[in-house]
Amino acid sequence: MMRAGTYRPWIGAAVIAVTVAGLTAAKYARRPDQLPTARARWGPFTEYLDLRGSIIALRSIALKLPPEAEEQVRIVTLAPNGSAVKQGEVVVQFDASRLEQSLHKDEVTLKQAEATVGQTRAQTEQTVEKDKTALLKARFTLEQDKLKAAQQEILSKIEGEEDQLKVADDTQAVVQAEQQVHSDQADGKAKIDGKVAPRDKAAADVRRTQAELAALTVKAPISGVISILPNPPWNDNAPPYRPGDQVGPGSKIAELPDLSTLEVDARVDEVDRGKIATGEPVTVRVDAVPDRVFKGFIASISTLARIDFSAGWPWPRNFDTRVRLRDSDPRLRPGMSAGLRIAVHTIPGSVLIPARAAFQENGETVAYVLKGSEFIAQPLQASLPSDGQVAVFSGLEPGDRVALRQPHRLAQ
Repeated sequence: MMRAGTYRPWIGAAVIAVTVAGLTAAKYARRPDQLPTARARWGPFTEYLDLRGSIIALRSIALKLPPEAEEQVRIVTLAPNGSAVKQGEVVVQFDASRLEQSLHKDEVTLKQAEATVGQTRAQTEQTVEKDKTALLKARFTLEQDKLKAAQQEILSKIEGEEDQLKVADDTQAVVQAEQQVHSDQADGKAKIDGKVAPRDKAAADVRRTQAELAALTVKAPISGVISILPNPPWNDNAPPYRPGDQVGPGSKIAELPDLSTLEVDARVDEVDRGKIATGEPVTVRVDAVPDRVFKGFIASISTLARIDFSAGWPWPRNFDTRVRLRDSDPRLRPGMSAGLRIAVHTIPGSVLIPARAAFQENGETVAYVLKGSEFIAQPLQASLPSDGQVAVFSGLEPGDRVALRQPHRLAQ
C-alpha cells in the first residue's frame, strides 16, 4: 500500500493540468471569432453517387490493307493520330508503284487482245461477205437458166435438155454457196470466240488490278477521328503505325470510331450497385471539354460483378455501367476521361451544414455549436457527405452557428 506522501506529486500534476485546461477553455471561450463558422440552414438534400469513366465508341470501323494484297506494302502517307477527317478524305495511302506497273502491262495485253479480236472479226466478215456475193451470183445465174429452160417449147429438143442440165448445175451451185456462207460464218465465230476469251481475261485482269490499286488508297467511310493502331496491333506498348512501315495483307492500320455512338464506360462498386437503375439521368463532365455539361442516362448495368485486380487488397468487385449521352459535341473523342454524377436519393427538406462542420469523434458525429461565447460539441444524426454538405436529422436547428474547424485544434 502506497503512503499518502506518494500521492502529492500526482495530485499536483493533476491540479496543474486542470488549471491549464481551464485556462485554455477560457481562451477559446473569449475568442470564438478565431474559428471559421457557418449557419445551419433548411433546404433540400440530394445524395449523389460520383463515378469516373471514359468515353468509348460502340461502333468503330477498321481501316486496313485489303486481304487480297499479294505481299507486304509500304505506307506512303498516313493521317495524324487523333485528327478529324470527313467522309471521303484519304486516311492511308499505300505504295502503288508495283500495281501501277502491273496495270500498265495488263492494259497493253488488253489492247493487243482487243486488236486481235477486231482483226479476226474483220477477216471473218470479209470472207462471209465474199461468200454472200458468190451466193447472189449463183442465184442470179440459176434464175437466168431457169428462164431459158422455160423457153424450150420454141427451141430444139437438144438445146432444151442442155438448159435443164444447166439449171440443175446452177441449183447445186446455189446450195454449195449457201453451205459455204454458213461454214465460213461458223468458222469465223469460232475464231472470234477463241480470241475473245483471252481478251476477256485481259479485261478482267485490268479490272482486278484497278480495284487493288484503288484499295491502296484508303478513304474515310464516315466522318470521325482517326485512331492509329500500334505496330504490331497486339502490342499496346508498340509505337503506332507511321509512313514507311511495311504492312501485311489484311493488317489493321487505324480505327475510325463512329462519333454518333459515343457512350461513357464506368464501374460501380458493389456497395453502390443497389442505389442506381437503368434509365436514371446522369450528369457527365468531360475533362477535356470543361465548358460544357452533358446529359445522359444509364443505358446498362452488368449482371455480374467483376473483380478489379488493379486496385489494392481486398480487391473490390465492380459492375460495368454504360451511360448513353443525350447530346454530343464535335470535341468529344474516345478515350477521354469523364466524371459522372447520379442523384440516388433526395430529401425535400432538412437541416444542412457544410460537410467539413461534421467531425468524427469517439465513434460518433459531432458539430461544434456556438453557445454564447464558447463552442459546445453537439452529437448529430446526419447523412453521409454529398456535394460538400450533410443533412442533419437531429442535434441542430436552422440558424445554429457551427465551427468549420475543431476548437481544440485552433492553436495547432
